[in-house]
Amino acid sequence: MLIIGVLATKFSSRLGLPSLVLFLLLGMALNQFIFFENAEFAQLIGILALIIILFDGGAHTKWDHIRPVIGAAGTLATLGVLITTLVTGLAAMYILDFSLLEGMLFGAIVGSTDAAAVFSVLGNKNIKKKLTSTLEAESGSNDPMAVFLTIAFIEMIQIPDSSIWTAIGNFFVQMVLGLIFGLILGKVIVLIINHIKLEAAGLYPVLAMGMAIFTYVITDLLSGSGLLAVYVMAVFVGNNDLMYRFTISRFNEGFSWMMQIVMFILLGLLVFPGQLLDVTWQGILLSIILMFVARPIAVFLCMIFMKYNVKEQLFISWSGLKGAVPIVLATYPIVAGVENSQLIFNAVFFVVLISALVQGSTLSWLASKLGLTGGTNNQDPPSMELINLGNTDSEIMEVAITVQAPSVNTSLIDLELPDDTLIIGIVRDNNLVTPTGNSVIESGDTLYVLINKKIREKAKTALLGKKEKKKRERKPKSTG
Repeated sequence: MLIIGVLATKFSSRLGLPSLVLFLLLGMALNQFIFFENAEFAQLIGILALIIILFDGGAHTKWDHIRPVIGAAGTLATLGVLITTLVTGLAAMYILDFSLLEGMLFGAIVGSTDAAAVFSVLGNKNIKKKLTSTLEAESGSNDPMAVFLTIAFIEMIQIPDSSIWTAIGNFFVQMVLGLIFGLILGKVIVLIINHIKLEAAGLYPVLAMGMAIFTYVITDLLSGSGLLAVYVMAVFVGNNDLMYRFTISRFNEGFSWMMQIVMFILLGLLVFPGQLLDVTWQGILLSIILMFVARPIAVFLCMIFMKYNVKEQLFISWSGLKGAVPIVLATYPIVAGVENSQLIFNAVFFVVLISALVQGSTLSWLASKLGLTGGTNNQDPPSMELINLGNTDSEIMEVAITVQAPSVNTSLIDLELPDDTLIIGIVRDNNLVTPTGNSVIESGDTLYVLINKKIREKAKTALLGKKEKKKRERKPKSTG
């Protein structure tokens, strides 16, 4: 499943489709051979995946980018979700022949944009930073509103006498506690990672991921919004000085992709394709209403007094991608035993699939047509580890200098090295020595050499001699 999922990302980029579509379809295909109906387990895996995805996405979010748009993103994440819920819920009530509360429950489940979908689709697009920052901040912070509304409507269905005012009070408590715990635990995590000394560099990303999961759990246990806490904590961590940042970032990225593959395939297994045929026209109609009516109404009402022109509002309206969150939330009614829960799940799945297919594949085209492309692609700059991964023709070569090496007692400026060769670090007696032209190589030194792969043999010969090069040169495990 993992191998096919990874290969599917290659096809998704060539087809211009979000990878989640292929993951879901893969799960549906495997459904013909694997019988799976454990919604509670799928919900658990989905929540764990959302924690990891939010942590990875939040850590890459630059505070300088989202600070100017925090008001717009926050409004969309709260009032926008509520408006989308109301409009979609009313439509679902008539189209699916639901009661008012069942319709609102459906609207709440599909009311939020999905962080995994938004981060993956916008991450490699050359779209104005103002818009991508708004959408990323919104998608990272609107899950708590959707979770709150979903749980509130389930309680109202099962307990008709439950108070709406109590639910509203709980929402504000969850938001405040999520924000507070996110900031506090973010500061704690930075202090721990920067001051603890672990035996292996590979343990730091494991520690960071464990702290992210702990942040969700402790916040949720204390009646706060765990997902909001994770996102706030991740933004705080990502915008502070952090040791082993690149190692943690690469681990998070790979782990996030793995969890997306597992989660979407698992959620796809919950769907029986034959049952989708029963909600085909209803799903298409609800998707159209959500994309062309509910989301645009919410965006234009929320941003009516904000500094976004009509084209920007249109683009934000079209960027309301649905993904993992609605499908995970659709398992809540199943686990709670709500009437028509399977119908809700199937309809939600249909809406998510259409949203990902239609909106996800046309975002770049729409941005180009509206003239909203341009600017720089603000990705993290390359580092030593990135070069070692083979993204360029260069590599960092680690060379241990022996007593017989011809370069011993020779200054760097006098070395006869090939062109485009640069010694970027010298480790001597477990200390890092900054190399200069006058630095003299000593026996026992370990050199880190930035070099083009085509001339690595010539460089090794110059440093170690012909007899020493094969047994003395070794590749570094990590330079992070």
